Amino acid sequence: MTDVLTPPSAPAPATEQEARQVAEDAREKEWESPSFVRKMFEGTYRMDLVDPFPAVDPAEVERARPFMERLEAFLRDHVDSDRIDREGKIPPAVVEGLRQLGAFGIKIPEEYGGLGLSQTSYTHAIALVTSVDGNLTALLSAHQSIGLPQPLKMFGTPEQKEKYFPRLAKGAISAFALTETNAGSDPAGVSTRAELSADGTHYILNGEKLWCTNGTAAELFVVMARTGKRITAFIVEAEWPGVEVVQRLHFMGLKALENGVIRFTDVKVPVENVLWGEGKGLKLALMTLNTGRLTLPASCQTAGKRCLEISRRWAAERVQWGAPIGKHDAIANKLARMAADTFAMEAVSDLASGMADRGGYDIRLEAAMAKMWNTETAWRIVDDTLQIKGGRGYETADSLRSRGERPDPVERMMRDMRINLIFEGSSEIMRLFIAREAVDTHLSVAGDLIDPKVPAAGKLKALARAAAFYAWWYPSRWLGWGWWPRYSEFGPLATHVRFAERKARKLSRTLFHCMIRFGPKLEKRQMVLGRLVEIGAELLAITAACARARAEIARDPANRGPVELADLFCRQARRRVHDKFEDVFFNDDARAYRVAQKVLKGAHAWLERGIVRA
Repeated sequence: MTDVLTPPSAPAPATEQEARQVAEDAREKEWESPSFVRKMFEGTYRMDLVDPFPAVDPAEVERARPFMERLEAFLRDHVDSDRIDREGKIPPAVVEGLRQLGAFGIKIPEEYGGLGLSQTSYTHAIALVTSVDGNLTALLSAHQSIGLPQPLKMFGTPEQKEKYFPRLAKGAISAFALTETNAGSDPAGVSTRAELSADGTHYILNGEKLWCTNGTAAELFVVMARTGKRITAFIVEAEWPGVEVVQRLHFMGLKALENGVIRFTDVKVPVENVLWGEGKGLKLALMTLNTGRLTLPASCQTAGKRCLEISRRWAAERVQWGAPIGKHDAIANKLARMAADTFAMEAVSDLASGMADRGGYDIRLEAAMAKMWNTETAWRIVDDTLQIKGGRGYETADSLRSRGERPDPVERMMRDMRINLIFEGSSEIMRLFIAREAVDTHLSVAGDLIDPKVPAAGKLKALARAAAFYAWWYPSRWLGWGWWPRYSEFGPLATHVRFAERKARKLSRTLFHCMIRFGPKLEKRQMVLGRLVEIGAELLAITAACARARAEIARDPANRGPVELADLFCRQARRRVHDKFEDVFFNDDARAYRVAQKVLKGAHAWLERGIVRA
């Protein structure tokens, strides 16, 4: 019998060049709409793109209110998260209740039976779910953010929408099937194949997918498969002959996650079930994720709020050394940072979702940064929450309840949240994705100079083009007024906005200096690129926090809390930005890499003495 994790006749692994080419071909190469982050990497700080902070249309708020109120009541009265975690299964009554609420069709247009709500309403709804149970978040998000509804809305034909949207809106669960044993972040390893039949009426689908979230409960799949040398997206129905759930998988957290290995054996897929067009599968996936990734930032900011609630209450009640632990400096600093970071996470999440709703933006970088920054910030917050709660944070909620203590689910939250740094693009892949887009302007201008395939004549033309561009661009990245009284409309936060404007120009210069210093080898300097991306993310968060605080003050001038939280966040973020700039060129990366290669070769295997080998 074939191992379930090793599909038969798997192709030879793609070479590095082939893998890079597959990823490059799938990129959106045009920038038809403005992007705040892209402009920032170019050294242009477009505050007008984010201020005024995107506000939700009052009519949309009223339209969403009945659903949000019903959802909140349902979550409070009918969802027992500790039971779900304990039993590893979402009760059918809960799934059916969500169906009745319309929670599986939040963004599906009303004419197809959905709620027709905005991206911001959707992310707020999913955030509300996250405040109660991460398993439900995964179920609803995998269905609507990367499952069939989103690509169908963006790329489906009228016939496909008529056929599938009503089913999806009623609660037919969908899943996205891309990952395989040898294909995760690198899609070049996809071995699932679809061959067009002789009569041209259908494709024959064969292959196996790993870690398919919702796969064990799905009625409908978006399946990525090779058609020749390219990858195509197909709508596949679970009831078709040849579709098999091989096994359900189990994880450290999200114990009720319906995730599994799915096998396709000679599945006949009608040609009309191709999404968008043959060979466009990877581009479809990337474009879908531009908005699909916005769910995780929203979920993380809500998790931050829940952690803040737990930590604040405990730090006020728990007395040690004669005072509440929140009075002790070490805990007080954790609480303050937690509050400031949660404010910034919500600002980043709402900014990206608001841009998606407002339209006229290209948010691929904003979405990727929001996903990367919010998931990493939330992970630090839940870690601090466990530290503040101490042994009671490490103890399970059931155990706490059994001895009469408040069952704060910190231990479960930590297990459930860790996957967020991996879901929908790991933090490392997000850095590489953002870095590739960050250097796009420079590659379009001077890329031929470092491309070994370009002949001498082409390099001369590129040299002339680059000289003309950088003669203007480079000096302008040094010049600019980033001091008082610019941005004075931000009041006490103006100093932070001015800082972000100055550092955006420095970021663009530093990126250019890295290209000059490392040349074609820059793509291998992932730690360097990562620091530049992290600087960009901190500047985005500073900007979002200040813009949101200004909007909050305009609504309620008596509440100075937003300014206080934004100010603290910006002060701490500025120190991080300073340190990351210092580390770009002065670091131990090369030495660490050399040690790592020796570790790979077993040179330091002596360190492993004294363990019982598996």
